[in-house]
Amino acid sequence: MNNFTFQVPTKIIFGRGTQKQVGAEVKKHADKILLHYGGGSIRKSGLYDTVTASLREAGVDYLELGGVQPNPRLALVQEGIQLCRDNNIGFILAVGGGSVIDSAKAIAMGVPYHGDVWDFYDHKADPQEVLPVATVLTIPAAGSECSPSTVITNEKTGRKYGYTTELVRPVFSIMNPELCFTLPGNQVVNGISDMMAHIMERYFTDTEHVDLTDRLCEATLRSIIYHAPKLRENPSDYDAWAEIMWAGTIAHNDLLGTGRTEDWASHGIEHELSAMYDIAHGAGLSVIFPAWQKYVYHHNISRFVQFAVRVWDVDLAFGDPEAIVQEGIRRMERFFHFIGLPIRLSELGIDDTHLEEMAKLAEARGVGNFVKLGWQDVLEIYRLAL
Repeated sequence: MNNFTFQVPTKIIFGRGTQKQVGAEVKKHADKILLHYGGGSIRKSGLYDTVTASLREAGVDYLELGGVQPNPRLALVQEGIQLCRDNNIGFILAVGGGSVIDSAKAIAMGVPYHGDVWDFYDHKADPQEVLPVATVLTIPAAGSECSPSTVITNEKTGRKYGYTTELVRPVFSIMNPELCFTLPGNQVVNGISDMMAHIMERYFTDTEHVDLTDRLCEATLRSIIYHAPKLRENPSDYDAWAEIMWAGTIAHNDLLGTGRTEDWASHGIEHELSAMYDIAHGAGLSVIFPAWQKYVYHHNISRFVQFAVRVWDVDLAFGDPEAIVQEGIRRMERFFHFIGLPIRLSELGIDDTHLEEMAKLAEARGVGNFVKLGWQDVLEIYRLAL
């Protein structure tokens, strides 16, 4: 097990009706804030009215910036930075899913910085201070409500990069599973894919003597696999949503990665896909992760056997380790298809036109720790995903 430091300062406020507490919680930190959100869904659901009423009741002034899109855009981040500077705003409340929260984190980094906020994502600079961020989560998926990470798309260059710093962990996050009841089906399953990928990026490691976090990863995955299909049958199943929502946070708050070297190849490979084609991140991951597994499993076949047996209940009577691994991958693909996710690029309307270009762009950022991948390796993974 590797040395590690683990600290998660985010206060989690979880359960029914908790969004009504947002004003009182914000008031502990600021009197004037930026309210950041996406499209019209929070207005249709009534969440916007609840949040703004709570803010007014607590005596918190707010300016608004909506319009966050999936794969959040740099241009809106830059607009938010200027809005905060012009109005002396020192706190950001993100109401939405991972894209809204990531956008809020980017704004929070950019306001005190004298250069271009893209410098952080391009690894040309590191923030020394940020504005505090809080969240009201509406889409369990990215885990950004408790993570130190943010991903932004530069629409001018077509690049999609992530950045991680402890400075952007939210000070608090409000999580009410009831807010998920009206989510469109595609957002639900894309979220499932994203949180499972966050766990698997940590699970596949060469670090030895990490049985505790292995077991935590496996238990979280199995809980997701068990409860996710229930949401197809009953989108208003509070108990299933509670399990899924909390799993999404645990998947990406760094607990499951303690003491182990993480991989993150599949995320890097998928980022090129969603930057090029503007597809949903979760849909890209459900295609890329099985392809990555097929390409790299010989590197540490015992870990893939463990994954197949402990997560997907593949019987050791299969005997041949390769047969066990391949059956585990097949079961994962069947699960993705069963809940409505793609497992091939062709299902997303993507052909081989830009595969080599994307592979070289991925290599330029560095791909993988479990197995270090060059652009030719990434290209083969893309081909396996076709």
